[in-house]
Amino acid sequence: MKIPATVITGFLGAGKTTLIRHLLANANGRRIALVINEFGDLGIDREMVTGCGIEGCEDDDVLELANGCICCTVADDFLPTMEKLLNRPEPPDHIVIETSGLALPKPLVKAFTWPEIRSRVTVDGVVAVVDAPAVAAGRFADDPDAVDAQRQADDMLDHESPLEEVFEDQLLCADLVLLNKSDLIDAATLERVRGDVARDMRPGAKAVAAVTSAVDPIIVLGIGAGAEDDLESRPSHHDGEDDHDHDDFESFIAALDPVADPDDLVERLKGIAVAHDVLRVKGFLDVPEKPMRLVLQAVGPRIETYYDRPWNDGERKSELVIIGETGLDRAAILATLGGRERPV
Repeated sequence: MKIPATVITGFLGAGKTTLIRHLLANANGRRIALVINEFGDLGIDREMVTGCGIEGCEDDDVLELANGCICCTVADDFLPTMEKLLNRPEPPDHIVIETSGLALPKPLVKAFTWPEIRSRVTVDGVVAVVDAPAVAAGRFADDPDAVDAQRQADDMLDHESPLEEVFEDQLLCADLVLLNKSDLIDAATLERVRGDVARDMRPGAKAVAAVTSAVDPIIVLGIGAGAEDDLESRPSHHDGEDDHDHDDFESFIAALDPVADPDDLVERLKGIAVAHDVLRVKGFLDVPEKPMRLVLQAVGPRIETYYDRPWNDGERKSELVIIGETGLDRAAILATLGGRERPV
């Protein structure tokens, strides 16, 4: 019997890692292995999972792909990782793969047709986590109304922004779409978002509203799609291309001194998000006299902080990954933060 695998995709900050933590907390004895791929070089998502304190979530069950976007390094990185999982004395009951927020899911699904894993694992489903307030605010198109009007006027025009193209590819491949953070918008706006998303969803795919990615695990881990045998119904803007270019986006790591006033840093980050159109910020902060590390996550000007676990010996430091479209004014951002760029 093939081991089921679930591919979790979604744009930067949509709530993929939160969904994974929810699935782990409600695994009910099922052995779940995680494969995590990030855009950025700090390993934030893996740290958030392994620091969750959930019983049964062991370091050996969380594998990180750190050599670039998962959709671009399938042969070199992803397939060996899958073989390592499958060749364990006790293979997992289910494999969950969290892609980078900038990854295209179709090349990854296609990898499951490779002989090395085809007979042993199947793609149970592709889940796209959507930041509903970001969609409502037009985050994935520079001017959604203008773009739509231009398309209707001339079918030969292609006015897609890099953000919109990645977002649409994730929807086009999905079996299930989670309209996450639905509590941050009203009912009428949620229905508008549902309609906007539906235009790029496959026939038969479902959209479910969620708050903090909390949905019944049976909905996410029991789709039974066999997606690797259904590639033709999952169109992509990059069909026929040999590679996927991420030159439209960049990231860097800001190293900070200990943060005595987290609220002040949050306010500065809100200003940075607006002034420099930063897409995503995530990292850990060292708050003096606090024994636990402070997690910071930001999507545009929306910022969340919480303490997750005590610092380990020699681990305390403040570092943030800053992600945006190419051309970020790193010097200005670092000056506002009072930090310095950490070489990768």
